[in-house]
Amino acid sequence: MKIMDFLNKNAITVNLKAADKEGAIKELVDLLVRAGTIKSKDEMVKTLLAREALGSTGIGQGIGIPHGKSKNVKELVASFGISQKGVSFDSLDGEPVYIFFLLIAPEESAGPHLKALARISRLLKDKYFRDRLRKSADEKEIISIIHEEDSKKY
Repeated sequence: MKIMDFLNKNAITVNLKAADKEGAIKELVDLLVRAGTIKSKDEMVKTLLAREALGSTGIGQGIGIPHGKSKNVKELVASFGISQKGVSFDSLDGEPVYIFFLLIAPEESAGPHLKALARISRLLKDKYFRDRLRKSADEKEIISIIHEEDSKKY
């Protein structure tokens, strides 16, 4: 599975402004709304925050992968954001989050959602990849870095 198969290239930012979990999730959902991928921002934010209440998706090493399911999407969609300052996200290691992938899957899907989470997690274990993403100057550079990783065989 390739990240660019579900990451909307119009839903990427290297300049998240939020300082807290709810703000970051709202910004990442806003990217998908502006890209025309989802319609109901409030429902999506509520779904994602409910998922966060079960346990933080801040997995450590500066990474957050907020995710949820919605009846309002027909296929797996994602947005991506970099926070320059870091976001307080109740991460497992207690550290701020700088790199975000937000995933939304159709309510009845399990396979693609889990494959996407596994793929993102595997890629982000690579410190070199994380560092390149964090140092990206703009959205085009993010897309280029992800395309490069997608083209590698795993």
